[in-house]
Amino acid sequence: MNSTNPMTGPKVLHANLKRGRLEVEVNASTFAPQALFDFAERRNPKRAFLFVSRVLGRHIPARPSLMAQSFNALAGKIPADLPGPVLVIGMAETAVGLGAGVHRALSQTRNDCVYLCSSRHPTGSALFARFEEEHSHASSHLLHLPQDAATRDMMLNARSLVLVDDEASTGNTFINLSRALAEAGLDSIERIVTATLTDWSGDAVRTAMGDHVSSVALLDGRYRFAEDLTAELPDMPEVGSVAQGDWALDASRDWGRMGVRKHLDTLAPGLQVAAGERVLVIGTSEFVWRPFLLAERLERAGADVHFSSTSRSPIALGHAIDHALSFSDNYGLGIPNFLYNVAPGQFDRVLICSETPAAAVDPALVSALNAQVIVDEQ
Repeated sequence: MNSTNPMTGPKVLHANLKRGRLEVEVNASTFAPQALFDFAERRNPKRAFLFVSRVLGRHIPARPSLMAQSFNALAGKIPADLPGPVLVIGMAETAVGLGAGVHRALSQTRNDCVYLCSSRHPTGSALFARFEEEHSHASSHLLHLPQDAATRDMMLNARSLVLVDDEASTGNTFINLSRALAEAGLDSIERIVTATLTDWSGDAVRTAMGDHVSSVALLDGRYRFAEDLTAELPDMPEVGSVAQGDWALDASRDWGRMGVRKHLDTLAPGLQVAAGERVLVIGTSEFVWRPFLLAERLERAGADVHFSSTSRSPIALGHAIDHALSFSDNYGLGIPNFLYNVAPGQFDRVLICSETPAAAVDPALVSALNAQVIVDEQ
């Protein structure tokens, strides 16, 4: 990934979608814009377009080292003088790993950071807040209250918020989250920083909430979508469930939803790989950070590793999406999940990582990829 800004002026990119034309004007970018994102079309009547990250390891498989480079670059833009404690929140499901990566980078220089991710998977433990992401295929987000006393105290006494998402289109999700936290009683916040890979929101959060808010991003720009009002709207599968499924989650073994301060690489500690072996590590839904740490470890061991994740986001084929697999979710919610840009036979070994039992992973997915299921047993 080119670490310099190759642009001599604003750069305009576009995509002709079935429901209209999307144009973006890139004003500034830490990396070459095409290295950071591409376009896709949502199967969602509420919003037709999607900015697909090339460095996130969600819809496009990415090397762990490339992902870590983007995590560190984004964290490096966050002001060093934020008053602590600092509460870092990553948005489910796409930015759970990104938020964790930003938190890990921040934790290298300060010891007063706590990470919490929003979730669409209740653990059965106490909730702190709930907020909405109106345009999403699954609009409701939950924030759990940490059970560990020290983690909970750090969260409840936070003086700074770092809100992390893969992209900001309007800033409304960040505004909704900030207000939900205040309404839930988090009233000690002095500074808010929104941190995104790509920001198209035009400083909307600061405009709406005040000068104590600032924004950092690897790419800053704006978009215009000329919608074809005569185009047929897509049928969106029902993927908005926020409920406990047939496979209950164990809050005591959770990573991220219950808050975390340390990053421990504990998944499949004895796994061995051959030098140059093409390995794909797949996280499932919101369970991505421990799988990512595994992927990093395997890459350091000399394998040719890529990381990706299953998703409940329905996306049409075309543009950045070359291939799609559809299968049942592994939480027992009865909703479809998807894996994008991964074709059978593309890798020597495929590792599907799950926080639910191996039996919960759809056998059709395991068979299609000839995969091994790795279960988090910590």
